[in-house]
Amino acid sequence: MNYSKRKASKKHKEINSKSKMQKKRVGVRLFKGFLIFVILICIVGAAAVGLLVKQVIDDAPEITAESIKPQGYSGTIFADDGVTVTGKPTSSGANRIYKTIDEIPVDMQHAFVAVEDSRFYEHNGFDPKGILRAGIVGITSGSFSQGASTITQQLIKNNVFPNFVNESETERVKRKIQEIYLSVQIEKMLSKDAILESYMNTINLGQNTLGVQAASLRYFGKDVSELTLSECATIAGITQSPGNYNPITNPEANAKRRKKVLDDMLEQGYIDQAVYDEAMADDVYARIQTVNTQILEEDNITSYFNDALVEQLMDDLTSPEGLGYSDTQAYNAIYGSGLTIFSTQNLTIQRICEEELCNDSNFPSTIEWGVDYALTIYRADGSQENYSSGHLKKFGAEQYQDYQGRLFSSQEEAYARIEAFRASVSKEDDVSYDEYVNLSPQPQCAVSVIDQSNGHIKALVGGRGKKTTNRGLNRAYTGSKRQPGSCFKILAVYAPALDMGSRTLASVEVDEPYQYSTGDSIGNWWGNYYVGSVTVREAIAESMNIPTVKILQDISVNTGYEWVTEKFGISTLTDTDYIESLALGGITNGVYNYELTAAYAAIANGGVYNEPILYTKVLDHDGNILIDNTKEPVTIMKDTTAALLTSAMQDVVNSGTAAPYAQLDNMPAAGKSGTTSDNKDFWFAGYTPYYTCSIWLGYDDNKEMNGRNWYYHERIWSNIMERINDELGLAYKSFTMPSSIVKRTVCAETGLLALTTDHDTGDLIGICEHTITEYFAPGTAPTKTCEGHEIEPPPEPEPEEPANGTNTGDTGDTGNTGDTGNTGDTGNTGDTGTTPPTDTPDTQ
Repeated sequence: MNYSKRKASKKHKEINSKSKMQKKRVGVRLFKGFLIFVILICIVGAAAVGLLVKQVIDDAPEITAESIKPQGYSGTIFADDGVTVTGKPTSSGANRIYKTIDEIPVDMQHAFVAVEDSRFYEHNGFDPKGILRAGIVGITSGSFSQGASTITQQLIKNNVFPNFVNESETERVKRKIQEIYLSVQIEKMLSKDAILESYMNTINLGQNTLGVQAASLRYFGKDVSELTLSECATIAGITQSPGNYNPITNPEANAKRRKKVLDDMLEQGYIDQAVYDEAMADDVYARIQTVNTQILEEDNITSYFNDALVEQLMDDLTSPEGLGYSDTQAYNAIYGSGLTIFSTQNLTIQRICEEELCNDSNFPSTIEWGVDYALTIYRADGSQENYSSGHLKKFGAEQYQDYQGRLFSSQEEAYARIEAFRASVSKEDDVSYDEYVNLSPQPQCAVSVIDQSNGHIKALVGGRGKKTTNRGLNRAYTGSKRQPGSCFKILAVYAPALDMGSRTLASVEVDEPYQYSTGDSIGNWWGNYYVGSVTVREAIAESMNIPTVKILQDISVNTGYEWVTEKFGISTLTDTDYIESLALGGITNGVYNYELTAAYAAIANGGVYNEPILYTKVLDHDGNILIDNTKEPVTIMKDTTAALLTSAMQDVVNSGTAAPYAQLDNMPAAGKSGTTSDNKDFWFAGYTPYYTCSIWLGYDDNKEMNGRNWYYHERIWSNIMERINDELGLAYKSFTMPSSIVKRTVCAETGLLALTTDHDTGDLIGICEHTITEYFAPGTAPTKTCEGHEIEPPPEPEPEEPANGTNTGDTGDTGNTGDTGNTGDTGNTGDTGTTPPTDTPDTQ
């Protein structure tokens, strides 16, 4: 570089030249002007925001110390007549037992503070640090799921703003501002203890409980003041999501949340390591099962129908596509806001279903008893040990070689086993014990009935025998998923195949040794033999496996899957169900009874699907419509497809796998039987021109049933449907065919138009001896004629008996009666050669 004196001087002059200096001054002035402008804009903006915030605050509701305490009204459920009351959802007052802060354990108070609002005792109603933390976490993780609301804000949200729904972003911001403002105001009115007291008496803690006392009684059977740290943490872990963290139905999820509660308490200094370790070692969930029953008067036991209705309404209220309530808001609305709910329940149909499922003569004469069990023993040293149904089962396997362990031939045997188990784990100096025992008759059963014209669920019974608990296991709704067996053949295979024109009822398939694409063999339910060529109608009537799988392979698994899920509304399938066994109902998780009923109702309704609903509308306390539950019907298949399926499934009832037990004396019926390969699930889904009904029979613990049990569910189904027809006074009605359906006589062996005249070619080709007359959708009837069949030349007649030729022809005609050999195919109904032995009790 050249740094000579001359060059340096020149550079100095350039820097200090007039033009350069003027440019610098202009730049500085512009920057100052811009800065002043920005400051002014900020001042004006801040003033505007301040004025807006002031206006929002001025519009905030007035609150008092009393107004933030929980309040509510009981609701009313009406039957489908709009007059008869079928239930009164228990009011919030009955579900909440108010406890003062002095009656609530300090551990419970600290548990909620630690997990919900760690700076509760420091802030004045809202937590800027918490908001900043949630924002940073949201920005860095891409998920803004971490809440920043304080306990005070949650209290205000639940009790002052309990009904905010469908908010715009502007409305949400406005409510948040008011929520923060009111939180600050209430903190000026009340002490921290008073706020925490109201909060712990307000929150939804699942299983129909509001507040910590009701939850304590529900989950642990004792006053909240008696709860241990471990039990307090379990309850505190529920509040973020009562459905997901329910310790009865989702103990694993609750255990993770409980650990977080204890971790937070340890980190924040509320407990030390020794206390933490003791709480973590506590087997609290076995103890919860001990008291897994509500203390309710017998008259307060709700029906399976109303249990399902509440569940459906909860889902609708909390759905983001619906009203967007929080769980606590939805619960408060149902049990404490005075809703009027118009249900779809028909009391006559509900009574019929309940009576049939409570009638032991409808089931195998030998009743077995399933046991749900829990035991807590209080030892002399102050410790306690908890035992569950799993321990009882293990004891049976080890001591009695009874590997079923929880299924007994009599109630006496069950109680004797329980006593033996209790004796094996008890000590002489034990202080006391708590025991929970629930026996249920087995095999179990579930049924649902839907009006196919509108999707209204008319009756729903989720179990056999007398109902003893509220919102317990509901096998007819979402409480149980069972394998559907051959009921899926219609939904996944035959409906799409007929609708796409891939097959007709006269199409011929071959029942023969066959394999899945994976190489696994496919068997027949009737045994290790094959019947050869059959029509699709025959394959449906006799529930043939191999023709069904062949058709699914032809139309594709994807097509079958899409029909089941997107058209028929089955919600329980997963990505693992894109498999060929879908054709036979071999799926991962099973199906819900009511969804299967709704799917068959679509066929009964001429191919129009209606979403199954349990209520039509809900009014708020002031009589305003809160929810109009009217659903738009969706056409999922051609009316001709539905009619053809109905015709084929009439054969199932009249001469196929469901005959004769599903036949009705007072109305035509159509349907499909379903049995899993291991005889653990028995189904029948069917319909009349009025109603659709599905019934399931099986053991809760998946015990395999023998062949004697296969027809009981079909007999119950027919009892229910015949009684509905009689007691509702329904006029006899036939299934109808659309006018576009045509009839053709076809060859039963080729599916082509039948050849009725011999070829005049001299060849030994004869007419089609085995013919059927079948229905066809427009454009699907065969246009080609069968070319005939080779026949053996007739023997030369004896000269002395010339008349024999004529008689031979006559015999040939009666040989045509060998067509009833075709019926002999329905003699495959003999395949219902699983007909029960004659010593099977039959009360019909």
